[in-house]
Amino acid sequence: MNVLYTIAIILVLIIIYVLVNTFRLKKSVTNLSQEQFIQGYRKAQLIDVRETKEFDSGHILGARNIPSTQLRQRYKEIRPDLPVYLYCQNSGRSARAALFLKKKGYNQLYQLQGGFKTWTGKVKTKA
Repeated sequence: MNVLYTIAIILVLIIIYVLVNTFRLKKSVTNLSQEQFIQGYRKAQLIDVRETKEFDSGHILGARNIPSTQLRQRYKEIRPDLPVYLYCQNSGRSARAALFLKKKGYNQLYQLQGGFKTWTGKVKTKA
């Protein structure tokens, strides 16, 4: 019986952790549809947080690559006074990148809902 209580407590703690993280992520970044993203990204800093190999295989025209694995060292390359439009493959990494940037004082953070895999606009590849 004690084992069941322990398992139940662990499951409740995991659920609480997931809910708190989800709330923190939603609070730090605004999700935009592709249409909304297109309307604003040309007047902003467009950052692709995927790894270089993913970026080279295809990225949104005008995007700058700062992989999420390098963001802690390179975040100062992003101006905090301008809007920041982030995207990754499916929006998980960009949400975590936005949470990190929010902690560093960035306030105008937006991400492409669904990530690059849902993008149907112009794409550039490195030859």
